[in-house]
Amino acid sequence: MNEKVISYDLGTGGIKASLFNRNGEALHSVFIPYPTVYPQPGWQEQAPEDWWQAIIRSTRHLLDKTKIDKNKITALAISGHSLGVVPIGKDGSLLQVATPIWSDRRASSEAETFFNRIDYKEWYETTGNGFPPECYSVFKIMWYKKHFPEQYEVTDKIIGTKDYCNYRFTGRLCTDYSYASGSGVFDLKTWNYKEEYVQASGIRPDIFPEILDSDAIVGTITPEASLETGLPEHVRVICGGVDNSCMALGSKGIKPSRIYTSLGSSAWIALVSENPVLDFDKKPYVFTHVIKGMYASATCIFSAGSSLQWVRNTICPDLLSAEEQGGEDAYIAMNKLAETSAPGANGLLFNPSLAGGSSIEPSPDMTGAFTGLRLGNTRADLIRATMEGIALNLRIALDLFRKYHASFSEMLFVGGGTKSDFWMQLFADIYELEIQKTNIGQEAASLGAAALALKGTGLWNSYEKIDTLHQEQQRFRPDPRHQATYRKVLDNFKALADSIASLNSTNK
Repeated sequence: MNEKVISYDLGTGGIKASLFNRNGEALHSVFIPYPTVYPQPGWQEQAPEDWWQAIIRSTRHLLDKTKIDKNKITALAISGHSLGVVPIGKDGSLLQVATPIWSDRRASSEAETFFNRIDYKEWYETTGNGFPPECYSVFKIMWYKKHFPEQYEVTDKIIGTKDYCNYRFTGRLCTDYSYASGSGVFDLKTWNYKEEYVQASGIRPDIFPEILDSDAIVGTITPEASLETGLPEHVRVICGGVDNSCMALGSKGIKPSRIYTSLGSSAWIALVSENPVLDFDKKPYVFTHVIKGMYASATCIFSAGSSLQWVRNTICPDLLSAEEQGGEDAYIAMNKLAETSAPGANGLLFNPSLAGGSSIEPSPDMTGAFTGLRLGNTRADLIRATMEGIALNLRIALDLFRKYHASFSEMLFVGGGTKSDFWMQLFADIYELEIQKTNIGQEAASLGAAALALKGTGLWNSYEKIDTLHQEQQRFRPDPRHQATYRKVLDNFKALADSIASLNSTNK
């Protein structure tokens, strides 16, 4: 009855390892960062060995700090950042010291070659791959084949981020359906690799790994991995899933029509459904869910919390300095200032595309902007306009899902942005939905991976318990006094986005 599991949230900035009991309650967690390198424009790489060393360090931290009987640890599972390509040789060796991560866009010419053979619209509607195409794994593999032909010839499999860590734990090369759905050659209808797309890529079919259920047992820990991590050899390694789908599971996405917003440095809205949400104009990106037979469809903005961070660093350096000297948290101070500004920020609008435009925006060349500035505007207006602009941008994403599904009565929020009650109320007013904030906060992906471990080992017989683990802390209801204001502001925000896209196109 004292069984424990470990979940690993393998993110872009580092890994969070968490120890859970059999009830799904987190007991302790630790975060270990690792670097991303940018050797050329458009290239973004990480070293797989860094992921493994972070797993070793975080695991040993959990064992040392909790002093638990490690023999009570029955399983582990990993949520991994998507679209990774890690080549493993026929001798079992890692063939590249550093490998492209999800945001790497070096393979644009390979994508162009592929779409000379395959219709782009048909490909999107088959795969649901709504990020810029060159981000997807198959095009990075095509690049690898072109630039490292000798290594390609001795490559056994090319696997994803969490799959590499599973390989280091067990010696088995495999993936799960959710991760495979980001390969660029996966058919969402058949839940398998599409032979036509594999042939069009020129990649050997056998280079893609076998696909298992997300809660399938990959194997047990090898003696070598046991020695490195300190975990006993009986610990079972569950296949795990891509981060988007693990987070969907941990965000109560256990039934169709469940929806949530993740508010962090970037932000997205994701819908769990029995059919993928496909829209060629806005291109939601779709992964198969870690629950077989369902999908997690999402739309995102690239700069949410990072836009607010830019405002903090650039417009509010005094607040940041005061925090660093032991004073009030700068974001709390910013919230207090923003509350003194009226809804609509006294005529100010902010477009948060500081990191470029996502698929829901009029152009990938979008930039950020403040507009409507007058001599009477204050710093409080600038802060409020920033928070409103992020919410307005996500409201456009929400309206896309409303187009394809029945209306939603409430929205669960997860991520670091949930710390701000003021911001949550803004979202309620702008979404025109009740906003639910629970105790899970930033733990959704970790909980999703832990749930896979618990279900995969039979400690759970379903995922229903996730609902009970979410304990509502606060509920934010739309203020009817602000409804007309924000509807008008939303129209103005859309007009601003169109103007920015047009201006940037003219200036190219």
